[in-house]
Amino acid sequence: MDENLILEHFRSHAPGFLTMLGGRFVAVDRAAKTCTMEFDISRDFCHSGDVVQGGFVTAMLDAAMTHAVFAAGDGVANLSSLEIKTNYLEATRAGRLRAEGVVIKSGYKLAFLEGRLYDAEGVLTATSSTVAKLIRAKATP
Repeated sequence: MDENLILEHFRSHAPGFLTMLGGRFVAVDRAAKTCTMEFDISRDFCHSGDVVQGGFVTAMLDAAMTHAVFAAGDGVANLSSLEIKTNYLEATRAGRLRAEGVVIKSGYKLAFLEGRLYDAEGVLTATSSTVAKLIRAKATP
């Protein structure tokens, strides 16, 4: 599938929480197995003034990593995180954020994924890694 068609599919089937977080799909690269998203985070998702709550940071990273798997187009119908680790490198503040997800290695049942979150100035504020269980589309007879 063409990368523009993948982006259009992602945009038209985006889960509601991405809309709540001001999320949008910016780019996919099938060959590199990556997905880039942007988020416009309001103070509604913050504590301590404008610091984004850590669970929302992880959700943004998880969305980019998950969609990197779908962008790769390897017949994955769904996936479930078996474990996820987020490293908070700087305070992530409300505003425009960019999340990048990449498939590091993928087998038939498992994928190893990484994500990076940047603020509007390009400062890396958080990283994430996950092991995901892949659910393959059923073959049609």
